[in-house]
Amino acid sequence: MRTITRRRFLRASSLGAAGLAGTPALLALGRGLLAAEGAPARPNFVFFLVDDLGWRDVGCYGTKFYETPHIDRLAAEAMRFTDAYAACCVCSPTRASILAGKYPARLNLTDWIPGHRRRNAKLLVPKFNQQLPLEEVTIAEALKEAGYAAASIGKWHLGGAGYYPDKQGFDVNVAGTHKGQPPSYFHPERIPTMPASYDGKYLTDALTDEAEKFIQANRSRPFFLYFPYYAVHTPIQGKKDVAAKYAAKAPDGGQKNAAYAAMIEGVDDSVGRVVQKLAELKIADRTVIIFMSDNGGLAGVTSNAPLRAGKGTLYEGGIREPMIIKWPGATKPGSVCAAPVTSTDFYPTVLEMAGLPPRPKQHVDGVSLAALLKQTGGPRREALYWHYPHYHRTLPGGAIRRGDWKLIEYYEDGRLEVYNLKDDPSESKDLAAAMPDRAAEMRKMLADWRQAVGARMSTPNPDYKPGRPGKRG
Repeated sequence: MRTITRRRFLRASSLGAAGLAGTPALLALGRGLLAAEGAPARPNFVFFLVDDLGWRDVGCYGTKFYETPHIDRLAAEAMRFTDAYAACCVCSPTRASILAGKYPARLNLTDWIPGHRRRNAKLLVPKFNQQLPLEEVTIAEALKEAGYAAASIGKWHLGGAGYYPDKQGFDVNVAGTHKGQPPSYFHPERIPTMPASYDGKYLTDALTDEAEKFIQANRSRPFFLYFPYYAVHTPIQGKKDVAAKYAAKAPDGGQKNAAYAAMIEGVDDSVGRVVQKLAELKIADRTVIIFMSDNGGLAGVTSNAPLRAGKGTLYEGGIREPMIIKWPGATKPGSVCAAPVTSTDFYPTVLEMAGLPPRPKQHVDGVSLAALLKQTGGPRREALYWHYPHYHRTLPGGAIRRGDWKLIEYYEDGRLEVYNLKDDPSESKDLAAAMPDRAAEMRKMLADWRQAVGARMSTPNPDYKPGRPGKRG
């Protein structure tokens, strides 16, 4: 009888975009039901996902231009990963990989939504899902079954109204729509799922207000706060007074955009506010904090050096991300991990942290990082893979990282590049010609993986005319 009652509550709590945030009575009912059932104490989760933040855009990762004291303080209390990867070089696929625990190729969601096409390109890009399928059991849905309240506050970009966060296990959806960027950072009320009361307030600040409200309302029960910022995605709009401070600073290592720096500082302030809220409510010691970016920094706006290139490419600057995890009582403060990990790993990691059984058929491509975080072992995985059969700031291609070695294959002509990331993190010396056996071995591994996950390939364009520019359509 208790199980039936709780399930009814959990289903009811997912109705409507406002969700639990606007229903105090339902919140109280839920807390009462869970307490009555003697639900075990489980950790809370706060997941900060920054949009387009480059690997070197945070102080603890090397920037001397941008200022991120709150994120740096978080890293000092947590484990910082040096070789963490997004599952794709653009946003929507990486977000899907986090929520579903699967590679984008397996989900057939391989480009940002709705994607683009290039007229007169040599290859035709494959059709891909324009939403995260409802058949996927998201990490929010898995936690919800265990009594968690869940909120998505910020960018969604995984489908239209029928696929919004409230249809994917979240009780609360603030600012999440099908769009990948805001109309303005200074007019959040133009986002249809954002409360109109924020007219004229800076978007990052407004989202942080909503995050604090959710934490306050759910302080007495386990919660999952998924906080995917719109920042630091275009349009590049920072607060003018903050940007003025950076305009007076000398550029450093190719980083010089004052408005972008102000946007990063806005995210840093937001992280600081949320961490402070957890401390004020005395729940910080039972709250796991995850910090990550969805793809590399946008070249021309920031510099990812010493990593090569940026967003939209399969080079390290496009897929390697700043990643920090604080697991109170488990992670050693200030620890650093160099093991290659990827965004599909969050799903099984969170389940293990919460004391919940794994769902191997769901997070089939993810590996729990719990042992890494406790420094008692590491994930057993032969390689990491990428599949991007689209034109963007690169040609259609795929990549594999195995140990210190990385191979990139371009689908137009089969061209291969091989790099040793330990010796050459900047990917400046292509070893494919010098090491043909290694290149062939890794190429076969990549091809076998594509077949195993059902990856859809780009195909020859019968209307392609050599010599005519392949303009974007």
